[in-house]
Amino acid sequence: MTSIADIEIPAEGTGAGELFEAVPSLTCEMERVIASSGHGLWLSGPSQDAVEEALDDATAIGGHALINSDEDRWLYDIEFEPDTADVFDLVIEERGTILSASASNGTWLLSIRFTDRESVSSLYDRLDEEDVAPTIVRLFDLAEESHSQCGLTARQYETLVAAIDHGYFEIPREVSMQELSEELGISHQALSERLRRAYRALVTSELNVSEDETVAPPMPSD
Repeated sequence: MTSIADIEIPAEGTGAGELFEAVPSLTCEMERVIASSGHGLWLSGPSQDAVEEALDDATAIGGHALINSDEDRWLYDIEFEPDTADVFDLVIEERGTILSASASNGTWLLSIRFTDRESVSSLYDRLDEEDVAPTIVRLFDLAEESHSQCGLTARQYETLVAAIDHGYFEIPREVSMQELSEELGISHQALSERLRRAYRALVTSELNVSEDETVAPPMPSD
């Protein structure tokens, strides 16, 4: 049964630990897809000069290259040294899929999808062996009941998961709607309608409003 684990990990002892020591105001966010052998990390908080200096001085980082920039944050391709605790690689080795990963105030928060709970336990043990002191904040199974609790049908849920996995919600998008519809084996129109219904179901469920309340009131006449 598929499980989702939200895990907190202190940056100290990981490849990014020295960065937070050098610039405590640093925030990191993992890029879902990047064409390289390293990891794509959006870095922000301090100035770019301070970020570059911290990257240059970090002994756990074997190399880095600026890939992109967006206002006051910068996307770097970062490679950690072989003897460094690489949390991202450990997740992959334990058959996990990182749904999101961000860090601030010296702490990483990862949301990871696993095919079973045994993999969650195995990753926890691996992290503990690396002395990075993981904390499982939340752990739940994606059973059919979870779909209905969010107001989603199974197909709507599967479509949203596929959209997330393929980077449809990233900025900029990493897959077009046409490409995603081909991946799912449905028409462009069917995908568009399914996503709209899924959005409505999620908003209605999360905001705890009825279908009638989601109907916009008539515009006042002049």
